[in-house]
Amino acid sequence: MPGTVTMYSTTWCGYCRRLKGQLDREGIAYTEIDIEQDPSAVALVEAANDGNRTVPTVVVAPEGGTEVTMTNPSLAQVKQALHA
Repeated sequence: MPGTVTMYSTTWCGYCRRLKGQLDREGIAYTEIDIEQDPSAVALVEAANDGNRTVPTVVVAPEGGTEVTMTNPSLAQVKQALHA
């Protein structure tokens, strides 16, 4: 699929594991960033979630489109954002 997907997550997040499994099964490539290991990622997640460290926070940048940040999106929402 065109574009990029970046998932901000933690090792203990069940919602993150579920979405990663779904993306893997669909063959959608993504970059995963563990916010507990990357302090700069915490700032992005907090900015996107009214100061909360809510994961998964996913940034989708479709090729030629506008970047979208989503909190705990479904697989369908990620796919839709990739095609926007």
